[in-house]
Amino acid sequence: MKKYYITTPIYYVNDRPHIGHAYTTIATDIVARWKKLQGFDVFFLTGTDEHGAKICQSAQAKQITPKELCDEMSGHFKEAWKLLDIDYSGFIRTTDKIHEETVQMIMQTLYDKQLIYKKKYEGLYCIHCEKFISEKDLDENGCCPDHKKPPKVQSEENYFFKLSSFNEKLIEMIESPDHPQHIEILPETRRNEILGKLKLGLEDISISRAALDWGIPLPFDNSQTVYVWIDALINYVSAIGYKNDKALFEKYWPADIHLMAKDILWFHSVIWPAILMGAGIAVHKKVYAHGFFTINGEKMSKTIGNVITPAELIEKFGVDPARYLAVSLIPFGPDGDISISALAHKYNIDLANNLGNLVSRTNKMAEKYFEGKIPDCMVEDTLTKDVMKIMEEGYGQSLENMQFNRAAEILQNAITLINQQIENDAPWKLAKTDTEKLAKCMYCYFQATDLIALYLIPFMPTISQKIWELNGAAGNVNDTAKKYFTDKILPRGGFSPKGASLGKFEILFPRIDLEKK
Repeated sequence: MKKYYITTPIYYVNDRPHIGHAYTTIATDIVARWKKLQGFDVFFLTGTDEHGAKICQSAQAKQITPKELCDEMSGHFKEAWKLLDIDYSGFIRTTDKIHEETVQMIMQTLYDKQLIYKKKYEGLYCIHCEKFISEKDLDENGCCPDHKKPPKVQSEENYFFKLSSFNEKLIEMIESPDHPQHIEILPETRRNEILGKLKLGLEDISISRAALDWGIPLPFDNSQTVYVWIDALINYVSAIGYKNDKALFEKYWPADIHLMAKDILWFHSVIWPAILMGAGIAVHKKVYAHGFFTINGEKMSKTIGNVITPAELIEKFGVDPARYLAVSLIPFGPDGDISISALAHKYNIDLANNLGNLVSRTNKMAEKYFEGKIPDCMVEDTLTKDVMKIMEEGYGQSLENMQFNRAAEILQNAITLINQQIENDAPWKLAKTDTEKLAKCMYCYFQATDLIALYLIPFMPTISQKIWELNGAAGNVNDTAKKYFTDKILPRGGFSPKGASLGKFEILFPRIDLEKK
């Protein structure tokens, strides 16, 4: 089996998970599920970033220890991913012993190779970003552009990593698709931004902090701890056994893709590959950075009170609809704006009116005209082939390219085709004039909808199984999907066997009253 290693960033535990975290994680889960259906051996990693000054401050404010805070907040992320049916392979915490040992191992390697040195440094430090900021990167008010607060001048003796020595190598690796260690950066606009900065030249970076207890001590100087961002990046190899499980590491590394928001693209496109090269480890293959999004045109903020949590999404729409809506409303790449009303509107159009209506009407007509069974008839099923053709013309490629909104659009086009065919056939009229044709039409509606269920799995794994069972389809939807996506052959007897009894009907997507949203 071919392997596929995909990751989310590890999320900082100074706050509870919100829709931004969910957006990246659901997207990663969708791709992981899709690759599994294609027969790949997938490792999907997520986790939490738990060191740094902000954690100390938050813990002090709550009058608990940093570890107690991390345990609590990491638990919230695990709970959120369970609610959203996130099927990850590994959950790494930077307070895990194996991670701390791996970080120290790599730091020692870099030090032994003389890629780390000590010097005194003074600069502008944003505690909210946990990083130094150059004056040219401040906004017009002299503040951090992300947190809108002025950084503080900080001076201390730290250890530095010779990032500058990797400048030309990084440019070559990013620019040349034929480079043996090519790093693909997507979308292209982000790639161009990274290359533009690289061509201005790199400076060496601080990789340690003095007088900060809550961190991983440097193995060659216990008076300093590893800078939180360096510590965090190493999770991608510590989680798959770089230090303690050579077979596992060699099986999955290098990572096929790191997904993240655009604010941490620099770390993943420049600093991370430089660390890997310095340590003698192969670099990852691809990074994909999505944009930021606002809520009703405003930046998400606890102060404003417009933070949307995974639990709220699920309460309003249900688990599978929340997964579908979170990634299909706006493109995965540029910045965008979302709102509960926009999500509800899309829910009604895509799910209640289109998919839900299709499942409802076919099941009700089968109950009315065929005693709740799949019609037993001989038929040339061109409808399911037409649905197959639509799905084959870009659905999988859209998921591979992180174009979730496009994949959802293709799904809806295929669903619409079946609904339009029902309108054209008018089975309620055929019931009075041509019962033989009615049986053939109904048989095709079910087989075509079954095919839709297979393609729904990455977005809505539970709903896809429910549709499968409602339609009386044979076996498990995931098992059938893996076989179908391997050979792309429609079964001769249909997915829902002739004469099969339908499952007990239920409304999958109750329509939402937009006036109340």
